[in-house]
Amino acid sequence: MPVDYRAVGLKVGLEIHVQLNTGRKLFCNCPPVVRNDEPHFRVVRRLRPSMSELGEVDPAAVWEFRKHRTFIYEGYYDTTCLVELDEEPPHDPDPESLEVALAVAMMFNAKIFDEIYVMRKTVIDGSNTSGFQRTMLIAHDGLAKFFDYKVPIQTIALEEDAARKIEERGDTVVYRLDRLGIPLIEISTGILTYSPQEIMEVAYYIGHSIKMTGKAKRGLGTVRQDVNVSIEGGAKTEIKGVPDLSLIPKVIEYEVQRQLNLLAIRDELIKRGVKEEWFVKDFVDVTDIFSSTKSNLIRRVLDGGGKVIAIKTPGLRGILGREVQPNRRFGTELADRVRVWTSLSGLIHSDELPGYGITAEEVSKVSSRLGVDSFILLAGTNDKDLNDAVDVVIDRIKEALHGVPEETRAANPDGTTKFMRPRPGAARMYPETDLRPIRVTPEMIEKAKLLIPEPIESRVSRYVSYGMSRELAMQVIRSPYYDLIDYLIEEFQGKVSATLIANTLVNTLKSLQRDGVDLSFITEEHLKSLFNALAINMITKEAVPDIIKAWSKEPNKDINIVIKELGLLRMSYEEVKKVVFEMAKELNIKDKDKLLKVLMKDLRGKADPNDILRAIDEYLKG
Repeated sequence: MPVDYRAVGLKVGLEIHVQLNTGRKLFCNCPPVVRNDEPHFRVVRRLRPSMSELGEVDPAAVWEFRKHRTFIYEGYYDTTCLVELDEEPPHDPDPESLEVALAVAMMFNAKIFDEIYVMRKTVIDGSNTSGFQRTMLIAHDGLAKFFDYKVPIQTIALEEDAARKIEERGDTVVYRLDRLGIPLIEISTGILTYSPQEIMEVAYYIGHSIKMTGKAKRGLGTVRQDVNVSIEGGAKTEIKGVPDLSLIPKVIEYEVQRQLNLLAIRDELIKRGVKEEWFVKDFVDVTDIFSSTKSNLIRRVLDGGGKVIAIKTPGLRGILGREVQPNRRFGTELADRVRVWTSLSGLIHSDELPGYGITAEEVSKVSSRLGVDSFILLAGTNDKDLNDAVDVVIDRIKEALHGVPEETRAANPDGTTKFMRPRPGAARMYPETDLRPIRVTPEMIEKAKLLIPEPIESRVSRYVSYGMSRELAMQVIRSPYYDLIDYLIEEFQGKVSATLIANTLVNTLKSLQRDGVDLSFITEEHLKSLFNALAINMITKEAVPDIIKAWSKEPNKDINIVIKELGLLRMSYEEVKKVVFEMAKELNIKDKDKLLKVLMKDLRGKADPNDILRAIDEYLKG
């Protein structure tokens, strides 16, 4: 049954992160280039949390620290310096990046701070060598308008991007330093109460507006979205790293579903009279029950010298197996905590037993020993992991008695989410002591104004004035080729219709890709020569797909040769007329539609359809 999002009190906040395409990194002079070749060096680090100025430690940082991870950082001599390695103080912030951030602030009608301070945001998941991310609050309290959408902008920040995670090997995580320090604009919206689909559109318009400054990077990973979701009676949940805009509606839908189901679980537990004090951080060793087990999962652990322990979960029968998101149950929520906190691969709960090779007899023996019909099994070779797993499982069960816990979650590829860490607290942010405040001057504002792009609504109106339909104009706005389309329209103004240019880049290219045509070698120069051929009436618009297909196989071939080899040189009207008259007489067809159908099959791509129609009319008139 569809959810009434207004009825459940859906509130969503967006955090849109866009990499900037500037001449240097934010706090050093290294080029902001992401590479894929073999790194030149590696260093190994451990990170620990530090107290804020108020003497407090951020809970999310404590959570990460207790994982006891080792970090390997890979870098390049020509694109990585001592700033990225946290062996040298940061340089003054990149002026170009500041100008872009100020332009975005003005574009979104935000209040710019008189002075900009660099702050340290505690992050010890290894993505920053220093244990914190440097960030600058640029502006606040803005309002962005996109057609019928009014989007409150809470803050606009300029920050350094994190290092790139390459791989995880147990307790070791490998990061690449090339991305660390690339300038990143972060737009945080206020509360939005639109539908999930509308939220996706808002996210697109925000990112697109920043790209239109001409100072944003393009390509995979250059724009990232975090989504904060809550419902009435639920809790604010931050979902990190939604990989694609199209996934935003599904992420919101599934998070609403999760919170509604967690609230239903809370109500059921209250109805059953379940109490927090029933759950203690204790366990029972049940290894002997599984001494002859046929379960491969348990057998591997026991053969490795491990053991099996059981946790009592009184009152949770039927709850552990209750679905909270598609193919994810309340037991999965517990398993997520175990996986994040320990090296264990998860847990087994009584609602899914018998199963995994565990027999009904073994289940009965565990229940009898525990004195309850609901329990959780943990199997492992490390006593500390098992003890830690017991702690996090009991803590999560206790949270269930209160509904939805505040936490940070990661987006899965299917739109569901998994636990990452607790939500950060107020102790997370403190001043950067190595850099002075930056006073925003009138000169900086004037330079930034030059970067403010044309508003989206104005662009759509302009495209419509060129003769495009509004639908096509909106397709251009959403197209990754929007700036190239603008350039080509201006380049061939009065020679090739804007509609034809837009249709080619928005629809024809997409259609060819769907058909398996490799367009990776098609460049701006190819398209310019293609539209030039149209402008001088060398080809017809129907020839466009065939020429692009030919280039996809032989991109270095001159367009004149391609046209000649494919036989797509546009026929003059006299040539068309001659063919029309000859075929009409030969086939003895006098019906206009039938004649057109036959001729288009023979002349498609070689003759302009208008020329064919004109010649048919002449023939039929006698």
